[in-house]
Amino acid sequence: MTPNEDKSTLSVTATSPIQSSGGKGTARIIGSAVAGFTELALFHPVDTVAKRLMSTETKLIALNSPAQTASNLNLAIFRNSAAESIGRKAISLFPGIGFGAAYKILQRVYKFGGQPVVLDIMTKRYGADFDDRFGHKLGRTLLSATSGSLIGVGEIILLPLDALKVKAQTAPEQLKGRGVIGIFAKEGFGLYRGAATTAMRNAPGSFALFGGNTAAKTFMGVGEDGVRATWAQDAIASCIGATASITVAQPLDVIKTRIQNRPFDSPESGGAIFKRLIKNEGIGGLFKGLTPKLAIVGPKLIFSFTVAQQVISYFEQVLK
Repeated sequence: MTPNEDKSTLSVTATSPIQSSGGKGTARIIGSAVAGFTELALFHPVDTVAKRLMSTETKLIALNSPAQTASNLNLAIFRNSAAESIGRKAISLFPGIGFGAAYKILQRVYKFGGQPVVLDIMTKRYGADFDDRFGHKLGRTLLSATSGSLIGVGEIILLPLDALKVKAQTAPEQLKGRGVIGIFAKEGFGLYRGAATTAMRNAPGSFALFGGNTAAKTFMGVGEDGVRATWAQDAIASCIGATASITVAQPLDVIKTRIQNRPFDSPESGGAIFKRLIKNEGIGGLFKGLTPKLAIVGPKLIFSFTVAQQVISYFEQVLK
């Protein structure tokens, strides 16, 4: 084994521990599922707020009228409950929790548990080549980022659940009186509308998430010679990766959300939505919801990514 090969073997996952013993698969599934469940329980209302802001096709900010801005935001976020009590407003932020549970847990298991698997394969096959071409540290980061990008593209398999969650959050009238089985039977592949936009969003977003996370850990000296990350180190690395991911993916996330919240019988292409958005809302419309997403949704990704890495780390030690 060459020195390069030895180094690449040491850095085969984006999670905290670098292990070669058994139990990895089980640890990754458990850790990712725990992360998905806890994220859903704590942050579903926040996700609803972000989705509703991204779905609003009118300007929300009135520069000369703070009162009008507050009124616009109230209507955009709480919809039919805008005039209700605080308690009813809070309850209105929990639509689609069933779809959200199925989607979020499966998504986190697939993404956080699957990326290390792809990274393992890529490291064994291309680790030495990446080290030779980019140097060990940059090569390690690029391998992690590329494997994350590939996993992100494959995430479109879960798009129907995501689409139903978004509709429940932003256009519940489209689902009223319809059962899940009936929706799948009637709509079929229509639930995959926006798949291309989603893939285009996920590829750079996941590249930035896993690449930023690994770059931060490399800078902190985590991952070399079996060094495991602490909770604080995982949180810092996750923060850097999540911030980069959300910012890079935001324009396409806005388009994706608007594709998904269209009525079943009135679909619209991403290109048409993009043209209308630019015409009516300007370039800034592509980043609508970015500030609350970074401030509120960002922490949920940081939280779940940190939990996943730490729980996976724990169970890899227990199950090895």
